[in-house]
Amino acid sequence: MDYYTFGPHKIDRRDVFYSTDLLYAFVNLRPVLPAHVLVCPKREVKRFADLTTKETSEMWVTAKRIGNLLETYHKASSLTFTIQDGPQAGQSVAHVHIHIIPGKAGDFEENDEIYDAINESDKELNKRLDLDKVRKDRSSEERIREAEEYRKLIS
Repeated sequence: MDYYTFGPHKIDRRDVFYSTDLLYAFVNLRPVLPAHVLVCPKREVKRFADLTTKETSEMWVTAKRIGNLLETYHKASSLTFTIQDGPQAGQSVAHVHIHIIPGKAGDFEENDEIYDAINESDKELNKRLDLDKVRKDRSSEERIREAEEYRKLIS
């Protein structure tokens, strides 16, 4: 197969920088900040409660490892780990995933704005930050290049 399944989306294998039997990590099409990546189970699981204990554990251990590597690599000072579990929580793809976002001072005027930025449907934030100008789909070449960097970092 040339791709991984992420809900209804197909993720090009070249965008994936880490995988195990249970999960994979990939670069984000529309990152909130540089190095915004996702970790999700290979099995399509819509809600967090439906993960197996092994999937849950491996996802969080992997998120911790990747987060620490990306924080150091990008000279960040903080990490945001977040899951939106269900549509009313802002989950836009019905496939459990952890957002990992390294952050630096000044990324957002108010620190909690990062959560609104993850959930692009927040119309007020869109007016203030104009996310359509800030968050553009990145080209396949950009994503592949970033994934290659992270593969080297993790190996």
